Amino acid sequence: MTETRKLGASQVEVSALGVGVWAWGDKGYWGYGTDYSLADIRGAFQASLDAGVTFFDTAEIYGNGQSEILLGKCVRAETRPVTIASKFAPLPFRLSSKDLRTSLDNSLKRLGQSQIDLYQIHWPYSLLKIEDLMDVMAQAVTAGKIKAVGVSNYNVEQMRRAHTRLARYSIPLASNQVSFSLLKRTPEANGVLNACRQLNVALIAYSPLAQGLLTEKFSGDQPTPKLSGMRRIQPQYRPVGLRKIQPLHGTLKAIARSHEKTVEQVALNWLLSKDDLIIPIPGAKNTRQATSNAGALGWRLSEEEIARLDRVSAAYVK
Repeated sequence: MTETRKLGASQVEVSALGVGVWAWGDKGYWGYGTDYSLADIRGAFQASLDAGVTFFDTAEIYGNGQSEILLGKCVRAETRPVTIASKFAPLPFRLSSKDLRTSLDNSLKRLGQSQIDLYQIHWPYSLLKIEDLMDVMAQAVTAGKIKAVGVSNYNVEQMRRAHTRLARYSIPLASNQVSFSLLKRTPEANGVLNACRQLNVALIAYSPLAQGLLTEKFSGDQPTPKLSGMRRIQPQYRPVGLRKIQPLHGTLKAIARSHEKTVEQVALNWLLSKDDLIIPIPGAKNTRQATSNAGALGWRLSEEEIARLDRVSAAYVK
């Protein structure tokens, strides 16, 4: 049976774990490589659905639209229900909130859909007012082009502004998508997690495995994988950075052994166990990754294990 969670006060229900497909169509700039094929992506998609993971998150800027195109191809070839989330990028040259309408229509075309389940503002840093964007989002809900409205990378004050504006139309703010993992516990420190609880807004956790740092391949049990793209210059992937996270990896490995799970499955389960409003969306580009991610479902860490992980990752609450 599929574990599900509500997107806040909206009527949209999604699998408790999602799939972030931002690397689908990526050219390797960010270090995720190009060593995968359309067959690999279809395998990841099918394996996710087989495991009850039916929520897929994309955006217009991922792969310059290729992520949406690839996801759309997978969805149209499938008879099982799939929940799709995408995002509008309020880029600097977009000076009118009306640009959102055009971008939404283009995303719908790339996805091959008449409606997107969750449409999000990708980030708040633009010349466009939050209130104006929410007005257009509300119009898109009324027009039937989207089911639920979300935001991404919003702080507490920005969330409240979006929530208040949507309330004028009796539309809830469904979600806020932010980076959240054992190596980036910022939502606990900056008030976003508490605000989500207060406003009944789902917290969609992107980079829940810290871009691979919370996986077996960086656990110290095997040679450090060859780095590419931006990873080659990021300090956290260098030997000094990797040594800093070994105490956390040690705890993850000990807990993983007791549950017959992997390090990444424990890291994902920590988020799932934190609060029922949290929905992690790890990436998956092949069957193996999708199957591994799904292994975080169907069980729960104990309160004592959660406390142990909280203590060893306390330095990342900032």
